[in-house]
Amino acid sequence: MSAPVQKLSFVEKAGYSAGDAAANFVFMSMVLFQGAFYANDYGLSASAAAAMLLWPRLWDAAFDPIMGILADRTNTRWGKFRPWVLWTSLPWAIVMVLAYTTPDKSWGWSAGMMIAYAGITNTLLMTLYSMNNMPYSALGGVMTSDLDERAKLNSYRFVSVNIAQFIVGGLTLPLVAKFAEGSNRQHGWQLVMTIWAVVCFILFMVTFFTTKERLQPVTEVKSSPKQDFVNLLKNGPWAALIVYTLFHFGMLVYRGNAHFNYYHHYADKAAMFDFVAKLGLTTPDMAKGTGLLDFIGYIVHGTRDTIADSNVADVFNSIVNMLGTGTTIICIMLSAGFSKKWGKKNVALVSFSLCALNAFAMYLLPPTATGGMALLAVTGSIVYAPTCAIMWAMYADVADYSEWQTGHRFTGMVFATIGFALKSGLALGGAAFLWLMVGLWDYDTKLQDAANAIAGYRTSSSIIVGLFFVAIVVCIGFCKLNKETTLQMSAELAERRRKAAGA
Repeated sequence: MSAPVQKLSFVEKAGYSAGDAAANFVFMSMVLFQGAFYANDYGLSASAAAAMLLWPRLWDAAFDPIMGILADRTNTRWGKFRPWVLWTSLPWAIVMVLAYTTPDKSWGWSAGMMIAYAGITNTLLMTLYSMNNMPYSALGGVMTSDLDERAKLNSYRFVSVNIAQFIVGGLTLPLVAKFAEGSNRQHGWQLVMTIWAVVCFILFMVTFFTTKERLQPVTEVKSSPKQDFVNLLKNGPWAALIVYTLFHFGMLVYRGNAHFNYYHHYADKAAMFDFVAKLGLTTPDMAKGTGLLDFIGYIVHGTRDTIADSNVADVFNSIVNMLGTGTTIICIMLSAGFSKKWGKKNVALVSFSLCALNAFAMYLLPPTATGGMALLAVTGSIVYAPTCAIMWAMYADVADYSEWQTGHRFTGMVFATIGFALKSGLALGGAAFLWLMVGLWDYDTKLQDAANAIAGYRTSSSIIVGLFFVAIVVCIGFCKLNKETTLQMSAELAERRRKAAGA
């Protein structure tokens, strides 16, 4: 008799997705703003800020496999993976606030103590991120064995992730400026991250109380991790996608740091004021109002002549972020059938090539071209959107390729190494921005508006981001998994399984 289909309720699917939404309040803050926070507001030198972005994330990458071993060996009345969501929720919220808190000058801390505090709190945050997110990801695989239900579960997860990214990208900077108490952006960061930390805690509680682990592990004979890794080294597509992952996620955090500085120091504030004024987001009244937009920091107070120290760059940058994320969400849904028609590799090659051209075009914009900046954010999101789901599907194809070539499937090893490359890319990308700014443009975090620094922001946001995309295209080009190969591989693997089942 076949096993009953394990249907998941709307509440359980939505509840599960809440956990990844919470994770993205940290992830997107890290990608978009953490480098700027350490260099611009916390007060670190460029080299110290680069170290803060590098070492904690490299530790996070190395800790992931350790966390996987711990989670697999956890046994409680709540299951293996759910408890980690509960256990880490409160420490996560506390450390999230501490990581974006700047020690007060009255404490009399030395520069070394400030660096140590930043390093310890960021490392703790990255460790808690792994302790929470690795078991959370595994939880989705033990809630149901039904493949259709798993697909629906991940659809809910995708929606929640993008809602969180929309909120973080769209509200963080205006709220930081609102709570800055004049020019004290350090206080603004602490309050905003306190709000996000409370939201994270609530979302994790929702995930814990609405989900259930149903599947028990099956004992099976496995080859050694060493042998799996040796076999993986023979997998050409895996090697190509490992390098792709380094460049891709390095690009994301590099671009986030570059774009923040581009909008805050290169873009003309008067032109940004005119842009937001057309949207009805300005007022000459310096007193704070009581409307919703004013409450979330989206109203620029003052006039075109008094905006030097206003929140206009924060508002404009956030509008651009929301335009990009909103466009991505829509276009992902519209591009769902592209890979079936043209093949994942072909779609990825075309999309990433267009992303490179879109990035290069940004260099042509003068500081006053705010409309062009918004337009390129939209067009960039349109051409990037088809790659979001495709590339994660290509990772699964790499696991199929290993089974096709060796007769043995080691999906865990594939995704563990991809995860390591992903987080290493995040670490190196954030540090690389500061390294290049110092090495090529003699960047000093105390002189953020210097002509040489502004030239660096402009080139980094366009030419260097474009070169990242070119490297990504080259990596995809080396991957053998074209449409014909994946169809052949799928058919032959299905035949093998059919024969094995009939044996």
